[in-house]
Formats: sequence, C-alpha cells, structure tokens
Amino acid sequence: MATATATTVRARATRGWRATAWRGGRFVRTDGGRVGSRGPCTRAQKTHDHSHSHIKPESFGQKDIAEYAKGLKYNDKGLLVAIAQDVDTGDILMQAFANAEAVEATLRTGLGTFYSRSRDSLWCKGETSGHFLKVKRVFCDCDRDSLIYLCKPIGPACHTGEPTCWFEGTGEGAGGEDTIEVVNEMPRTTLQMLEETIRAREVDDEGGVGKSWTAKLLGDTDLLCSKVREEAGELCETLEKAEGKERAASEMADLLYHSMVLMRKQDVDMVQVMEVLRERFGVSGIDEKAARSKL
Repeated sequence: MATATATTVRARATRGWRATAWRGGRFVRTDGGRVGSRGPCTRAQKTHDHSHSHIKPESFGQKDIAEYAKGLKYNDKGLLVAIAQDVDTGDILMQAFANAEAVEATLRTGLGTFYSRSRDSLWCKGETSGHFLKVKRVFCDCDRDSLIYLCKPIGPACHTGEPTCWFEGTGEGAGGEDTIEVVNEMPRTTLQMLEETIRAREVDDEGGVGKSWTAKLLGDTDLLCSKVREEAGELCETLEKAEGKERAASEMADLLYHSMVLMRKQDVDMVQVMEVLRERFGVSGIDEKAARSKL
C-alpha cells in the first residue's frame, strides 16, 4: 500500500467542509444555542433531552479563588488533569497535572501553572523557555476532576518546539483494515484545514504544479472580489427566497471559502480574525459600529 503524505490526508479531510453561522454579533449553533456565552460547567444546555440535575445551582456565581480550587476533585495524590487549549484555534496544546495550589496560581496570575511530579513543585509553563500560556478562562468537566485552561500561547507549547504536543496522527479508521497509516500531522479544526488547503494551493501554484481554482482566484484580484460579492448575494437570496437551511448552509460555505481566499491574498490569518471576534464578545454591536464610525 502506498504511503500517503500528510498533505494528502489533509486534502481528504477537507472534502465536504461546512461553515459556521454568525448572527447578530455572535456565533450560533445549528441547534439554536449560543456559542461562547457560557462555559460547559456554568449552565445546562436547554436543548439537551436530559436535565443535568446533578449540576447544583450553588456551584455558580461569585467564588473565592481558593474556595473554587478546593471544590475540585483531585486524585489520591492531590492532582487532576489540566489541558491547555488555544482560545482562537481550538488546538489542544498540552496536558499536565495540577494541584489546588497550581489552579489558584493560574487563576490569580493568568499564566498556565501546573504541578511537576518529577520536581515535586509548582511549574509555570514558560518560566524557563518564555513560552507562556496566557489563560483567559478555566473550565472544569462535569465531574469536576479535570480542567481546560483556555489560553493564548506565547510560542510553541511542546518542549520539542512543535506548536502542540499532538503531532502524530492516523489516517481514517473504521475501514475494516488490520493496519492503519500513521502520519506526521496535528489535529485541526475544519477552518484550520481549509486555511491550510488554501495555503497549499498558493504554494503549489508558485511551484508550477498546475492551476487550481484557489490559485486562479489568488492570481486575479478582480475575479476574487467579484466572487465574494456574488456569494454574499446568493447567501442573502436564501433568506429572501426562503430556499431552506440546506441551501443557506451551502451558500455560507461558499462565501466563507472565498472570503478566506481573500484573507490569504492579504496575508491575514484566521487567528487574527478570531482575535477580533473574541474582543467583541460582550460588546453591543450597535456600540461597536458607532465606535468604528468615529475612527
């Protein structure tokens, strides 16, 4: 069996990509709930069939940091798993252990802090390398025995120099085979895979390896801008003509793709876009537009 490259695997993964809806100044899930409004441990989702009766109302509200850390569930060695996740890309960066003191330090300083079992001491990620994790929020799971540090990484998170500690993956499974391909590839979100595919098309074109539609768009500003305007118009028509959810999702996917090509043309990464969106959370859309008009 021929060995596929990581690029090939990424190309397979990008087939059938879908878009995410952005309405009224915030992301909206397909089931009608809000994304980013509350964390996974702060509110039971009303759209679920189960009641989440195990979540106690007194768990929420203003809490003393020490009280919050003490209320988590640690193992018999006083530790729990803490996973660092990139607030913009969704990348899972690293996993380590934390005790109550490390959790407190993280919440007080805003820097990802863990417990080193080998050194038997607290460990602030980046204290030696300078590759800190600027923690924006902390989430606990439903059993309160593991945490997510939602953070902005400063430099690579892995000691190998890789952006994340996960860079060995497998090809698609569940094919009834006894073997599976192992590739040098990091787990990516749909938007990241699409962005990488667009970048790859740009590089392929520079190397003279055929002309893709993406490369053609990147080489023709007038065509690219006309396609973005065209796709935006077709998306609006799905509402005006009541063409249905499936058609709206399809047109949104087309608009998102062409918009991302336009961003690539201007050397703007999706991370930069995500940062702007994150800054706007909790800000009235009316106020934000008014502030822009004064610039």
